[in-house]
Amino acid sequence: MAEAVEAVEAVLEREPSASAFPELPRRNRALEGLRGYRLVVGMWIRSTMTYRTSFFLSTFGNAAITLLDFVAIVIMFSHVDVLGGFTLPEIALLYGTCTTSLGLADLLLGNTDRIGVRIRDGSLDTMLVRPVPVLAQVAADRFALRRLGRCAQGLGVLAWAVSVLDVEWTVGKVLLVPVMITAGAGIFGAVMVAGAAFQFLAGDAAEVQNSFTYGGCTMLQYPPTVFAKDLLRGVTFVVPLAFVNWLPALHVLGRPDPLGLPGWVAYASPLVAFAVFLPASLAWRAGVRSYRSTGS
Repeated sequence: MAEAVEAVEAVLEREPSASAFPELPRRNRALEGLRGYRLVVGMWIRSTMTYRTSFFLSTFGNAAITLLDFVAIVIMFSHVDVLGGFTLPEIALLYGTCTTSLGLADLLLGNTDRIGVRIRDGSLDTMLVRPVPVLAQVAADRFALRRLGRCAQGLGVLAWAVSVLDVEWTVGKVLLVPVMITAGAGIFGAVMVAGAAFQFLAGDAAEVQNSFTYGGCTMLQYPPTVFAKDLLRGVTFVVPLAFVNWLPALHVLGRPDPLGLPGWVAYASPLVAFAVFLPASLAWRAGVRSYRSTGS
């Protein structure tokens, strides 16, 4: 394992990158970041697959643990027929989409919440001297392939919901489901990057970040009709988690939006993901530039 880590570090330090040559175009900087991310992720995947049984057991355990959230919903529906006007398959659609989106974001960027630890112990300094963007290194560090369990479990619930829902599936609605999942992952990813940037200021605020990601996903598993309108406005216009699945799913289900927003907002999730990621990336850059080694 140590030899694998040293090998990748040697490659990262030997290869020129955009961070080593600031005059390179932004496109080249992005490509170098993706290349560095791929190298580190590949190292951790090879390390994980060395112990295949452990990997499969941990992946299954990850899926089983996250499934307990849906089991609680099923138990709830053993006592009621509807919740906030939504049936179990309709809530399963909400659950499956937000769980899969969070699973993808957690797989690709979930380790950004460890930036506070690296700031405190000074290990972030090592990443700063490597010719690879820091965000790519932080996101790929200790890449946990077992998190695919959450994605698989969410997709399983989503497949069941789609198969039993009484919905008139049009081409637009069919295409909206994968777009919803992908854009939702982008929104969750932006929140993770923004939370990581905040830790440059706060020192360690991983739980604050998790309250918006894991806590936000738990909220999105339930219909918006059970929440106060002030909360709905907050997760629509302030931290736009409603675009992860609420607004697109309401359109798929043919239900009205509690806030009375126009119908086109159901398709705005990709634009919202881009709009959220832009300030999150700027906040990250500002955080890295303000870093003055451990104790700052």
